[in-house]
Amino acid sequence: MSTPNKDIEKVEVRLKWDPSPQGEPAHDLDIIAATYPADDPYGSPGYLVHFDSRAPDGTITLNRDSRTGQGLGYDEVMTLELDRLSETYSRVVVGVAIQQRDGHKTFASIENTGVQIREGYTTMAEDDFSSVGAATAAVVAEFVRDSSGVWQFHGTVRGFDGDADSFATAMGNRPPGA
Repeated sequence: MSTPNKDIEKVEVRLKWDPSPQGEPAHDLDIIAATYPADDPYGSPGYLVHFDSRAPDGTITLNRDSRTGQGLGYDEVMTLELDRLSETYSRVVVGVAIQQRDGHKTFASIENTGVQIREGYTTMAEDDFSSVGAATAAVVAEFVRDSSGVWQFHGTVRGFDGDADSFATAMGNRPPGA
């Protein structure tokens, strides 16, 4: 069925940060996406996509992965093909986690962090994590499929303090007060 509403089809989440100072352990930030089933959109994720995985159907892929932040422009890039995602899923939450293997690191302790969410040439959201400087991870986007099948974007930056594993488990929970 066609609809006059413009649907979100293919989105790119781009992440950047500066490398750690020479002699210090590398800063390693990761984009994580979680899909949630239509029958339980705030329950456990159907699957996660991160640095060592991809969506079973190929609709969510990490195109570029950096463990150091070295390079020009955006260091990590994830593509979400929402128009191809099974109708089994009605919600996708995207977050960024800082690896904690070399000691406690927060967004405030890493220079020039930034995330950008784009559809084609249109920037849907940008953030520098300054509002969640004390956090070790943050939700940066939520995509929700409405009853007519159209994807809606909810831009949000919500901080979290913990390691990447605990963040991946909690990132899709309802925000406090929701």
